[in-house]
Amino acid sequence: MSTSITQAIVQDWATELEQVHGRLAPHFVRCEPRQRVRGYLAGLLSPIERKNGWQLAEQAGEPTPTGMQRVLSGAQWDADAVRDDLRVYVVEHLADPEAVLIVDETGFLKKGTKSVGVKRQYSGTAGRIENCQIGVLLAYASDHGRTFLDRELYLPKEWAEDAPRRAEAGVAQHTTFQTKPQLATAMLERAFNAGVPAGWVAADEIYGGDRRLRRWLEEREQPFVLAIKRSEPLWLATAHGPVQRKAAAIAAGLADADWQRLSAGDGAKGPRLYDWAHVAIRPLREPGWEHWLLVRRHLEDADDLAYYVCFAPAGTMLAELVRVAGTRWAIEECIEAAKGEVGLDDYEVRKWDGWYRHITLALFAHAMLTVIRARMTEKGGPAGANGANSSR
Repeated sequence: MSTSITQAIVQDWATELEQVHGRLAPHFVRCEPRQRVRGYLAGLLSPIERKNGWQLAEQAGEPTPTGMQRVLSGAQWDADAVRDDLRVYVVEHLADPEAVLIVDETGFLKKGTKSVGVKRQYSGTAGRIENCQIGVLLAYASDHGRTFLDRELYLPKEWAEDAPRRAEAGVAQHTTFQTKPQLATAMLERAFNAGVPAGWVAADEIYGGDRRLRRWLEEREQPFVLAIKRSEPLWLATAHGPVQRKAAAIAAGLADADWQRLSAGDGAKGPRLYDWAHVAIRPLREPGWEHWLLVRRHLEDADDLAYYVCFAPAGTMLAELVRVAGTRWAIEECIEAAKGEVGLDDYEVRKWDGWYRHITLALFAHAMLTVIRARMTEKGGPAGANGANSSR
Protein backbone atom coordinates (compact mmCIF):
# COMPACT_ATOMS: atom_id res chain seq x y z
CA MET A 1 0.00 0.00 0.00
CA SER A 2 1.45 3.35 -0.98
CA THR A 3 2.10 6.14 1.51
CA SER A 4 -0.42 8.49 -0.13
CA ILE A 5 -3.18 5.88 0.13
CA THR A 6 -2.30 5.18 3.76
CA GLN A 7 -2.46 8.89 4.57
CA ALA A 8 -5.79 9.17 2.79
CA ILE A 9 -7.25 6.30 4.79
CA VAL A 10 -5.96 7.70 8.08
CA GLN A 11 -7.40 11.10 7.24
CA ASP A 12 -10.73 9.51 6.35
CA TRP A 13 -10.83 7.74 9.72
CA ALA A 14 -9.95 10.94 11.57
CA THR A 15 -12.58 12.95 9.73
CA GLU A 16 -15.24 10.31 10.35
CA LEU A 17 -14.35 10.16 14.03
CA GLU A 18 -14.71 13.92 14.41
CA GLN A 19 -18.06 13.92 12.63
CA VAL A 20 -19.43 11.07 14.73
CA HIS A 21 -18.13 12.64 17.93
CA GLY A 22 -19.87 15.87 16.96
CA ARG A 23 -23.06 13.91 16.51
CA LEU A 24 -22.76 12.28 19.94
CA ALA A 25 -21.44 15.26 21.90
CA PRO A 26 -24.91 16.70 22.79
CA HIS A 27 -25.67 13.52 24.77
CA PHE A 28 -22.90 14.39 27.29
CA VAL A 29 -23.60 17.34 29.53
CA ARG A 30 -20.15 17.57 31.10
CA CYS A 31 -17.01 18.29 29.10
CA GLU A 32 -14.89 15.50 30.59
CA PRO A 33 -17.03 12.53 29.53
CA ARG A 34 -17.77 14.27 26.23
CA GLN A 35 -14.07 14.28 25.40
CA ARG A 36 -13.42 10.85 26.86
CA VAL A 37 -16.05 9.19 24.69
CA ARG A 38 -14.09 10.45 21.70
CA GLY A 39 -10.99 8.76 23.14
CA TYR A 40 -13.01 5.62 23.80
CA LEU A 41 -14.18 5.46 20.17
CA ALA A 42 -10.68 6.21 18.91
CA GLY A 43 -9.35 3.34 21.00
CA LEU A 44 -11.98 0.95 19.66
CA LEU A 45 -10.98 1.97 16.13
CA SER A 46 -7.27 1.63 16.84
CA PRO A 47 -5.10 -1.42 16.01
CA ILE A 48 -4.39 -2.27 19.68
CA GLU A 49 -4.94 -5.97 20.31
CA ARG A 50 -7.38 -5.70 23.22
CA LYS A 51 -9.82 -2.91 23.91
CA ASN A 52 -10.10 -3.12 27.71
CA GLY A 53 -9.88 -0.18 30.11
CA TRP A 54 -6.10 -0.22 30.50
CA GLN A 55 -5.44 -0.52 26.76
CA LEU A 56 -7.90 2.22 25.86
CA ALA A 57 -6.42 4.50 28.52
CA GLU A 58 -2.87 3.92 27.28
CA GLN A 59 -4.01 4.60 23.72
CA ALA A 60 -5.50 7.91 24.91
CA GLY A 61 -2.33 8.80 26.85
CA GLU A 62 -3.95 8.49 30.27
CA PRO A 63 -1.99 7.01 33.22
CA THR A 64 -4.86 4.90 34.62
CA PRO A 65 -8.08 3.35 33.24
CA THR A 66 -10.25 5.26 35.71
CA GLY A 67 -11.41 7.84 33.19
CA MET A 68 -12.30 5.33 30.52
CA GLN A 69 -14.12 3.18 33.04
CA ARG A 70 -16.09 6.23 34.14
CA VAL A 71 -17.44 6.60 30.59
CA LEU A 72 -19.17 3.26 31.09
CA SER A 73 -20.07 3.35 34.77
CA GLY A 74 -20.06 6.86 36.20
CA ALA A 75 -20.86 9.48 33.58
CA GLN A 76 -24.43 10.57 32.86
CA TRP A 77 -25.54 9.70 29.33
CA ASP A 78 -28.24 7.67 27.64
CA ALA A 79 -27.02 4.65 25.68
CA ASP A 80 -30.41 4.34 23.99
CA ALA A 81 -30.13 7.88 22.63
CA VAL A 82 -26.72 6.99 21.18
CA ARG A 83 -28.25 3.82 19.74
CA ASP A 84 -30.86 5.97 18.01
CA ASP A 85 -28.06 8.08 16.53
CA LEU A 86 -26.37 4.89 15.36
CA ARG A 87 -29.51 3.87 13.51
CA VAL A 88 -29.77 7.29 11.83
CA TYR A 89 -26.08 7.15 10.89
CA VAL A 90 -26.39 3.70 9.29
CA VAL A 91 -29.47 4.70 7.31
CA GLU A 92 -27.83 7.92 6.12
CA HIS A 93 -24.91 6.02 4.64
CA LEU A 94 -26.15 2.51 3.78
CA ALA A 95 -29.89 2.81 3.10
CA ASP A 96 -31.38 0.42 0.55
CA PRO A 97 -35.09 -0.44 0.14
CA GLU A 98 -34.11 -4.08 -0.54
CA ALA A 99 -31.89 -4.34 2.55
CA VAL A 100 -32.30 -7.20 5.01
CA LEU A 101 -32.80 -6.73 8.74
CA ILE A 102 -31.09 -9.67 10.44
CA VAL A 103 -31.49 -10.88 14.02
CA ASP A 104 -28.96 -13.11 15.74
CA GLU A 105 -27.38 -13.59 19.12
CA THR A 106 -23.87 -13.96 20.40
CA GLY A 107 -22.31 -15.17 23.64
CA PHE A 108 -19.89 -13.26 25.84
CA LEU A 109 -17.92 -15.70 27.98
CA LYS A 110 -17.62 -14.60 31.62
CA LYS A 111 -16.24 -15.90 34.91
CA GLY A 112 -18.20 -15.89 38.14
CA THR A 113 -21.82 -14.97 38.78
CA LYS A 114 -21.77 -11.18 39.16
CA SER A 115 -21.92 -9.99 35.51
CA VAL A 116 -25.52 -9.05 34.71
CA GLY A 117 -27.41 -11.84 32.95
CA VAL A 118 -24.59 -14.36 33.23
CA LYS A 119 -25.40 -18.05 33.68
CA ARG A 120 -24.47 -21.41 32.25
CA GLN A 121 -26.36 -21.38 28.97
CA TYR A 122 -25.87 -22.39 25.38
CA SER A 123 -23.59 -20.08 23.44
CA GLY A 124 -23.62 -20.36 19.68
CA THR A 125 -20.29 -18.57 19.72
CA ALA A 126 -18.68 -21.40 21.68
CA GLY A 127 -20.97 -24.11 20.27
CA ARG A 128 -21.69 -25.48 23.75
CA ILE A 129 -23.04 -24.58 27.17
CA GLU A 130 -20.79 -22.01 28.84
CA ASN A 131 -20.90 -19.46 31.63
CA CYS A 132 -21.80 -16.43 29.55
CA GLN A 133 -24.01 -13.47 28.78
CA ILE A 134 -26.14 -13.49 25.63
CA GLY A 135 -26.59 -10.40 23.52
CA VAL A 136 -29.32 -10.26 20.86
CA LEU A 137 -28.27 -8.06 17.93
CA LEU A 138 -30.03 -6.49 14.95
CA ALA A 139 -27.97 -5.96 11.80
CA TYR A 140 -28.63 -4.09 8.56
CA ALA A 141 -27.35 -5.67 5.33
CA SER A 142 -27.51 -3.72 2.09
CA ASP A 143 -25.49 -3.61 -1.11
CA HIS A 144 -23.59 -0.66 0.40
CA GLY A 145 -22.43 -2.41 3.55
CA ARG A 146 -23.37 -4.50 6.57
CA THR A 147 -23.37 -3.39 10.17
CA PHE A 148 -25.53 -3.13 13.30
CA LEU A 149 -28.58 -1.10 14.29
CA ASP A 150 -29.54 -2.29 17.76
CA ARG A 151 -28.75 -4.57 20.71
CA GLU A 152 -30.42 -6.09 23.75
CA LEU A 153 -29.05 -8.10 26.66
CA TYR A 154 -30.94 -11.32 27.37
CA LEU A 155 -31.85 -11.43 31.06
CA PRO A 156 -32.58 -15.06 32.07
CA LYS A 157 -35.72 -15.69 34.08
CA GLU A 158 -33.82 -16.49 37.27
CA TRP A 159 -32.15 -13.09 37.02
CA ALA A 160 -35.38 -11.29 36.21
CA GLU A 161 -37.08 -12.80 39.27
CA ASP A 162 -34.21 -12.17 41.74
CA ALA A 163 -34.74 -8.65 43.11
CA PRO A 164 -31.51 -8.38 45.19
CA ARG A 165 -29.40 -9.67 42.31
CA ARG A 166 -31.09 -7.27 39.89
CA ALA A 167 -30.49 -4.34 42.22
CA GLU A 168 -26.81 -5.19 42.64
CA ALA A 169 -26.38 -5.34 38.84
CA GLY A 170 -28.28 -2.10 38.27
CA VAL A 171 -31.16 -3.62 36.31
CA ALA A 172 -33.97 -1.08 36.01
CA GLN A 173 -37.13 -1.90 37.96
CA HIS A 174 -39.32 -1.78 34.83
CA THR A 175 -37.23 -4.46 33.11
CA THR A 176 -39.07 -7.79 32.93
CA PHE A 177 -38.17 -11.20 31.57
CA GLN A 178 -38.36 -11.32 27.78
CA THR A 179 -37.57 -14.22 25.50
CA LYS A 180 -35.01 -13.74 22.76
CA PRO A 181 -37.75 -13.51 20.08
CA GLN A 182 -39.49 -10.86 22.20
CA LEU A 183 -36.25 -8.87 22.35
CA ALA A 184 -35.94 -9.27 18.59
CA THR A 185 -39.49 -8.01 18.13
CA ALA A 186 -38.74 -4.92 20.22
CA MET A 187 -35.67 -4.08 18.13
CA LEU A 188 -37.47 -4.67 14.84
CA GLU A 189 -40.36 -2.50 15.98
CA ARG A 190 -37.95 0.34 16.79
CA ALA A 191 -36.44 0.03 13.32
CA PHE A 192 -39.84 -0.02 11.60
CA ASN A 193 -41.14 2.92 13.65
CA ALA A 194 -38.02 4.89 12.73
CA GLY A 195 -38.66 4.27 9.03
CA VAL A 196 -35.56 2.17 8.40
CA PRO A 197 -35.80 1.13 4.72
CA ALA A 198 -35.70 -2.66 4.45
CA GLY A 199 -37.35 -5.21 2.21
CA TRP A 200 -36.84 -8.30 4.35
CA VAL A 201 -36.27 -9.78 7.80
CA ALA A 202 -34.06 -12.84 8.32
CA ALA A 203 -33.11 -14.82 11.42
CA ASP A 204 -32.09 -18.27 12.62
CA GLU A 205 -34.16 -21.09 14.14
CA ILE A 206 -34.57 -19.50 17.58
CA TYR A 207 -36.57 -16.69 16.00
CA GLY A 208 -38.07 -18.54 13.04
CA GLY A 209 -39.60 -21.09 15.38
CA ASP A 210 -41.49 -18.41 17.31
CA ARG A 211 -44.96 -18.24 15.77
CA ARG A 212 -45.83 -15.01 17.57
CA LEU A 213 -42.92 -13.26 15.86
CA ARG A 214 -43.94 -14.68 12.49
CA ARG A 215 -47.55 -13.60 12.96
CA TRP A 216 -46.46 -10.13 14.06
CA LEU A 217 -44.38 -9.70 10.90
CA GLU A 218 -47.25 -10.98 8.76
CA GLU A 219 -49.64 -8.47 10.32
CA ARG A 220 -47.20 -5.72 9.37
CA GLU A 221 -46.96 -7.19 5.85
CA GLN A 222 -43.20 -7.45 6.37
CA PRO A 223 -41.59 -10.11 4.13
CA PHE A 224 -39.30 -12.58 5.87
CA VAL A 225 -37.13 -15.65 5.43
CA LEU A 226 -36.70 -17.31 8.83
CA ALA A 227 -34.81 -20.52 9.53
CA ILE A 228 -36.79 -23.26 11.30
CA LYS A 229 -36.09 -26.72 12.69
CA ARG A 230 -36.84 -29.83 10.65
CA SER A 231 -39.56 -30.66 13.19
CA GLU A 232 -41.46 -27.37 12.75
CA PRO A 233 -45.15 -28.15 12.00
CA LEU A 234 -46.54 -26.35 8.95
CA TRP A 235 -49.95 -26.35 7.27
CA LEU A 236 -50.01 -27.77 3.76
CA ALA A 237 -52.81 -28.12 1.16
CA THR A 238 -53.41 -31.69 -0.01
CA ALA A 239 -56.02 -33.50 -2.11
CA HIS A 240 -57.72 -34.40 1.17
CA GLY A 241 -57.72 -30.87 2.52
CA PRO A 242 -55.31 -28.93 4.78
CA VAL A 243 -53.00 -31.04 6.92
CA GLN A 244 -50.20 -30.20 9.32
CA ARG A 245 -46.83 -31.80 8.62
CA LYS A 246 -43.30 -31.33 9.83
CA ALA A 247 -40.94 -29.39 7.59
CA ALA A 248 -38.77 -32.47 7.02
CA ALA A 249 -41.80 -34.53 5.96
CA ILE A 250 -42.83 -31.89 3.43
CA ALA A 251 -39.28 -31.76 2.04
CA ALA A 252 -39.23 -35.55 1.69
CA GLY A 253 -42.00 -35.26 -0.90
CA LEU A 254 -39.99 -33.04 -3.24
CA ALA A 255 -39.18 -34.44 -6.67
CA ASP A 256 -35.84 -34.11 -8.45
CA ALA A 257 -37.36 -31.53 -10.80
CA ASP A 258 -38.27 -29.30 -7.85
CA TRP A 259 -34.64 -28.48 -7.05
CA GLN A 260 -32.59 -25.63 -8.54
CA ARG A 261 -28.89 -25.00 -8.07
CA LEU A 262 -28.42 -21.41 -6.95
CA SER A 263 -25.82 -19.31 -5.16
CA ALA A 264 -26.67 -17.94 -1.73
CA GLY A 265 -24.02 -15.25 -2.17
CA ASP A 266 -20.27 -15.12 -2.45
CA GLY A 267 -18.11 -16.62 0.28
CA ALA A 268 -14.36 -16.67 0.85
CA LYS A 269 -14.01 -19.41 -1.78
CA GLY A 270 -16.49 -18.06 -4.32
CA PRO A 271 -20.26 -18.55 -4.79
CA ARG A 272 -22.04 -20.49 -2.03
CA LEU A 273 -23.80 -23.04 -4.23
CA TYR A 274 -26.59 -25.25 -2.93
CA ASP A 275 -29.64 -26.99 -4.32
CA TRP A 276 -32.85 -25.18 -3.37
CA ALA A 277 -36.58 -25.91 -3.54
CA HIS A 278 -39.71 -24.23 -2.23
CA VAL A 279 -43.21 -25.45 -1.52
CA ALA A 280 -46.35 -23.34 -1.05
CA ILE A 281 -47.79 -23.72 2.45
CA ARG A 282 -50.59 -22.13 4.51
CA PRO A 283 -53.69 -22.86 2.35
CA LEU A 284 -55.49 -19.92 4.00
CA ARG A 285 -53.38 -16.90 3.14
CA GLU A 286 -53.82 -13.16 2.78
CA PRO A 287 -54.72 -11.88 -0.72
CA GLY A 288 -51.59 -10.90 -2.62
CA TRP A 289 -49.26 -12.76 -0.24
CA GLU A 290 -47.81 -16.25 -0.17
CA HIS A 291 -46.10 -18.55 2.31
CA TRP A 292 -43.45 -21.08 1.39
CA LEU A 293 -41.26 -23.70 2.95
CA LEU A 294 -37.79 -23.10 1.51
CA VAL A 295 -35.35 -26.02 1.65
CA ARG A 296 -31.58 -25.92 1.14
CA ARG A 297 -29.65 -29.09 0.24
CA HIS A 298 -25.88 -29.51 0.40
CA LEU A 299 -24.31 -30.46 -2.92
CA GLU A 300 -22.16 -33.25 -1.46
CA ASP A 301 -24.57 -34.60 1.14
CA ALA A 302 -28.23 -34.94 0.13
CA ASP A 303 -29.18 -35.55 3.77
CA ASP A 304 -27.75 -32.19 4.86
CA LEU A 305 -30.86 -29.99 4.67
CA ALA A 306 -31.80 -26.60 6.10
CA TYR A 307 -35.34 -25.28 6.34
CA TYR A 308 -36.87 -21.80 6.18
CA VAL A 309 -40.39 -20.46 6.42
CA CYS A 310 -41.00 -17.56 4.04
CA PHE A 311 -43.63 -14.83 3.71
CA ALA A 312 -43.58 -12.49 0.72
CA PRO A 313 -45.71 -10.92 -2.02
CA ALA A 314 -47.29 -13.42 -4.38
CA GLY A 315 -45.02 -14.21 -7.31
CA THR A 316 -41.75 -13.69 -5.45
CA MET A 317 -39.10 -15.73 -7.25
CA LEU A 318 -37.13 -18.56 -5.67
CA ALA A 319 -33.87 -16.73 -6.42
CA GLU A 320 -34.98 -13.80 -4.27
CA LEU A 321 -35.82 -16.05 -1.32
CA VAL A 322 -32.40 -17.67 -1.71
CA ARG A 323 -30.72 -14.25 -1.74
CA VAL A 324 -32.34 -13.31 1.55
CA ALA A 325 -31.57 -16.70 3.12
CA GLY A 326 -27.92 -16.27 2.16
CA THR A 327 -27.78 -12.71 3.47
CA ARG A 328 -28.47 -13.96 7.00
CA TRP A 329 -24.85 -15.07 7.25
CA ALA A 330 -23.84 -11.40 7.11
CA ILE A 331 -24.59 -10.90 10.79
CA GLU A 332 -22.25 -13.74 11.76
CA GLU A 333 -19.49 -12.05 9.76
CA CYS A 334 -20.31 -8.71 11.40
CA ILE A 335 -20.17 -10.22 14.90
CA GLU A 336 -16.82 -11.84 14.15
CA ALA A 337 -15.44 -8.57 12.79
CA ALA A 338 -16.82 -6.52 15.69
CA LYS A 339 -15.22 -8.84 18.24
CA GLY A 340 -11.94 -8.99 16.37
CA GLU A 341 -11.60 -5.34 15.35
CA VAL A 342 -13.54 -3.01 17.66
CA GLY A 343 -13.50 -4.90 20.97
CA LEU A 344 -17.16 -5.88 21.12
CA ASP A 345 -16.37 -8.55 23.74
CA ASP A 346 -13.46 -6.83 25.50
CA TYR A 347 -15.53 -5.03 28.13
CA GLU A 348 -14.84 -5.33 31.87
CA VAL A 349 -18.15 -4.14 33.29
CA ARG A 350 -20.64 -6.12 35.34
CA LYS A 351 -23.66 -3.85 35.49
CA TRP A 352 -26.59 -3.28 33.16
CA ASP A 353 -25.80 0.27 32.06
CA GLY A 354 -22.12 -0.52 31.54
CA TRP A 355 -22.95 -3.40 29.19
CA TYR A 356 -25.27 -1.31 27.07
CA ARG A 357 -22.83 1.60 26.92
CA HIS A 358 -19.85 -0.45 25.79
CA ILE A 359 -21.80 -2.53 23.30
CA THR A 360 -23.44 0.56 21.79
CA LEU A 361 -20.11 2.34 21.32
CA ALA A 362 -18.51 -0.79 19.85
CA LEU A 363 -21.38 -1.18 17.38
CA PHE A 364 -20.98 2.48 16.42
CA ALA A 365 -17.27 1.90 15.82
CA HIS A 366 -18.08 -1.06 13.59
CA ALA A 367 -20.58 1.06 11.66
CA MET A 368 -17.94 3.74 11.13
CA LEU A 369 -15.52 1.22 9.67
CA THR A 370 -18.26 -0.13 7.42
CA VAL A 371 -19.08 3.36 6.15
CA ILE A 372 -15.40 4.10 5.52
CA ARG A 373 -15.05 0.86 3.59
CA ALA A 374 -18.10 1.68 1.49
CA ARG A 375 -16.71 5.11 0.72
CA MET A 376 -13.31 3.73 -0.27
CA THR A 377 -14.97 1.15 -2.51
CA GLU A 378 -17.00 3.85 -4.25
CA LYS A 379 -13.79 5.78 -4.87
CA GLY A 380 -12.19 2.71 -6.39
CA GLY A 381 -9.57 2.47 -3.65
CA PRO A 382 -8.76 -0.30 -1.16
CA ALA A 383 -11.33 -1.32 1.39
CA GLY A 384 -9.03 -0.12 4.12
CA ALA A 385 -7.34 -1.85 7.01
CA ASN A 386 -7.97 -2.70 10.63
CA GLY A 387 -11.40 -4.17 10.07
CA ALA A 388 -12.80 -1.63 7.65
CA ASN A 389 -13.89 -4.64 5.64
CA SER A 390 -16.77 -5.85 7.79
CA SER A 391 -17.79 -8.56 5.36
CA ARG A 392 -14.74 -10.74 5.02
